[in-house]
Amino acid sequence: MRPALADATRGRVLFGGDYNPEQWPEETWQEDVRLMKEARVNSVTLGVFSWSRIEPEPGAREFGWLDRLLDLLHEHAIGVVLATPTSSPPPWMGRLHPDTLPRDADGRVEGWGGRQHFSHSSATYRRYAAAITEDLAARYGDHPALTLWHINNEYCTFDYGDEAAAAFRRWLRARYGTLDALNAAWGTAFWSQGYDTWDGILPPRHAHYLKNPGQVLDFRRFTSDMLLECFTAERDIVRRYSPHLPVTTNFMPLWTGQDGWRWAREEDVVSVDLYPDPRDPLGAQHGALVQDLTRSQARGPWMLMEQAAGPVNWRGVNHPKPPGLNRLWSFQAVARGADAVCYFQWRQSRQGAEKFHSGMVSHAGAEGRTFQEVKRLGAELARVSADVVGTRITADVAVLHDWHSWWAGDHEGRLSTLVDLPGVLTAWHRALWEAHLTTDFAHPEHDLSGYRLVVAPQLYLLTDAAIDNLLGYVRNGGTLVCGFLTGVADEDDRVRAGGMDARLRELFGIRTLHEWWPLEAGETVACEGFHGTLWSEEIEPEPGAAETVPYRGGELDGLPAVLRRGRAWYLSTLPEPEALRSLLARIAAAAGVRPVLDGLPAGVEAVRRGELLFLLNHGREPVTVRVPGTHRELLGGTDVTDTVVLGRYGVAVLRS
Repeated sequence: MRPALADATRGRVLFGGDYNPEQWPEETWQEDVRLMKEARVNSVTLGVFSWSRIEPEPGAREFGWLDRLLDLLHEHAIGVVLATPTSSPPPWMGRLHPDTLPRDADGRVEGWGGRQHFSHSSATYRRYAAAITEDLAARYGDHPALTLWHINNEYCTFDYGDEAAAAFRRWLRARYGTLDALNAAWGTAFWSQGYDTWDGILPPRHAHYLKNPGQVLDFRRFTSDMLLECFTAERDIVRRYSPHLPVTTNFMPLWTGQDGWRWAREEDVVSVDLYPDPRDPLGAQHGALVQDLTRSQARGPWMLMEQAAGPVNWRGVNHPKPPGLNRLWSFQAVARGADAVCYFQWRQSRQGAEKFHSGMVSHAGAEGRTFQEVKRLGAELARVSADVVGTRITADVAVLHDWHSWWAGDHEGRLSTLVDLPGVLTAWHRALWEAHLTTDFAHPEHDLSGYRLVVAPQLYLLTDAAIDNLLGYVRNGGTLVCGFLTGVADEDDRVRAGGMDARLRELFGIRTLHEWWPLEAGETVACEGFHGTLWSEEIEPEPGAAETVPYRGGELDGLPAVLRRGRAWYLSTLPEPEALRSLLARIAAAAGVRPVLDGLPAGVEAVRRGELLFLLNHGREPVTVRVPGTHRELLGGTDVTDTVVLGRYGVAVLRS
């Protein structure tokens, strides 16, 4: 059996973050561990950006400082998540081996001096990465402080260089076998693009006009696969030395360069970095979306690898978190399945590109508000650990998402650049979140039989297997709601006859999809009872076969904005937020899906995890929440009956 997050947590919520002691004099380390114990830190991640410290010149190894550090942390009962440092090669590598540097679509070399400056396809890079991983694993694989391996960091490298081009051709030959099959899949009859030799195929570099969408789609698939090869190569090395310890790498939320479903299958622990904007009124909803997606990829408890204790440094204006918000968002992650709450980073850097990115210990030091809040959070997480770690969340609603569909629908030649899949996905998840309906995410080919309601905000590309799966789900009694531009293309991004797969048109009661009518920025379209945004469609329904909500006025007057045939619904526009929330809540209720808790005040989120009920007040004013019965409030250690008062950014964790 593969190791899992439970092998690292050992009954505790992991609490800590990235620790970069190489940035500080060694005498600082004793102060660090003292403060860590004070804050109940039980886990730190080491070595993420330490390649040049460990290997200052080719083949050299300087492990002494790391030996002393692991021993010090073990002495103070602080577990170590040890990272392979392969996300940021030392300057000597790019200088001596230019082939390890990636090139962008314009052919420009991405030099050293930042991070992630490696070509995923470079044999030289892979050789050096394997060597340092091997030596790390051999030296520390059985160290008693080690609890988890962390491979690389935020895999996000695209490469359009010559070595990547050769790897792309090998990948294509494995996928298609023959040039005839490739030409058919890419539709190269258009614009005289037919290939007569594999050597003629390049990555989708800078082009005079629009690039071939099939080529772009496959290049995104290829990039995800090449990065995954880098991950699994290092994963397999560390597994040889410590097969009992789990392995992870940290996702970035909804990053376009990785097929998250496929990657998650290769990880023992699914982890994510999450940085909502504290000034964003929907920051909590963004957090909930990422947490639901990560939990679904993990199929259970997951790890919050990075968050910010205060401001970040990459937005145009970087605001701190007001008092209480860090605690609130941390407990939101726990409520939605996290068994680890960690930060980038432990101590705020005084130099380098991220010196204004916050740390658990800020520039204000141990007396600063940030560290004082971190101390409180560490104590509270320790208080609830025994009741929460390893428990699961049950959802009756699934939101469908597929990276391949996103990649295909994002082509530069689409009908509206305003249609952005993450934005559409966020709108639908927001509607369900504000209706207090807990959601999982799922791939359209996953087993959906355990859900009462399945929603597909937008699945532009659907395989035949996915379509059959959705039809079977409805046939077996499930309720399906699909948004516009669903089922348009097959797996090769070939538009299906009729502009939507015929089986789906029959499912929804659509006779003919005549035209797509994208809307301008800020434009709305009147519908009966609400206004639609972003998109509309000229649809002719089957006579008498479907219930409809019509458009009112304009070119589409009287045609359906919303259709229903049986338990299958289709929305040809994006209703404004309140209307979408009302519609999905009504459909959910009819499908037998209930809110977590009835009568919640505005701004209050409720999530059940195992036997616990988490209540989270995202507002600045105190609120009273009705919770019938008597419960134990774990954070305060008191009993509450029928009502709970939540202060500004307040949290309550109730056990019946």
